[in-house]
Amino acid sequence: MKRYLKLYLHFLRFSFSKAMEFRLDFTFRIVMDIIYYFVNLALFKILFLHTDLIAGWTLEQMMIFVASYLLVDAINMTFFSTNLWWLPYYINKGDLDYYLIRPVSALFFLSVREFSANSFLNLIIAVFIFVYSIINYTQPWEVEKLFGLILLLINGAFIYYLIQMLMIIPAFWTQSTRGFIDLFYTLGLAMERPDRIFKGWIRIIFTTILPFSLIASFPARYFIEGLEELSLLHLLSVSLVLWILILSLWKKGLRNYSSASS
Repeated sequence: MKRYLKLYLHFLRFSFSKAMEFRLDFTFRIVMDIIYYFVNLALFKILFLHTDLIAGWTLEQMMIFVASYLLVDAINMTFFSTNLWWLPYYINKGDLDYYLIRPVSALFFLSVREFSANSFLNLIIAVFIFVYSIINYTQPWEVEKLFGLILLLINGAFIYYLIQMLMIIPAFWTQSTRGFIDLFYTLGLAMERPDRIFKGWIRIIFTTILPFSLIASFPARYFIEGLEELSLLHLLSVSLVLWILILSLWKKGLRNYSSASS
């Protein structure tokens, strides 16, 4: 564990120094994310000009949900997104060899090697939005609920990473330069909608098979309304099963991988 921590600190130093070499790109990415935050906050503000409730939530409750998925998105963009963007290219070009010979887990190395310094600043903004939404929530709440919300959002970020990996790993077999990542970004919009708007088989998909609704909706609902023990068990079980599935598919993919030297 200590070795992995030291390695990750090295990744951080390298990423920040590289970001400073491309300052225009650094600034542009920050501005783009700020616009993304503004659009998402403004969307629900406008919707609530015409209604008092959406999916059973008031405006201030919805702002907690919005702040939650913005925070998860910022975590993903900061720690994982850049790495997973390049992974299909490494698989198809045989460049994965360079990472497989390292004396650390290849999955760890490929998932977190690139730390997005510009997104880290936007992560700070997302944290500010999250804190602001909590401070302005007028209903009574307990510190334990806030602590639980934060833990569930960390788990939500982990689920988001796992679903993204689920869409990328097929590149081992399809030889696609993108895997199914475009499908991930399309379906990922479900994370930005309250889970209660989904009904029937669509709800089953988004809470179990491709559990985007577990990323922010369930954590926000836990803080606002409380979740039954069965719902919490469902959330944790899906996370564990998805993690085991990714590890299994990753190992199978490596066995199918054609390296540059083969």
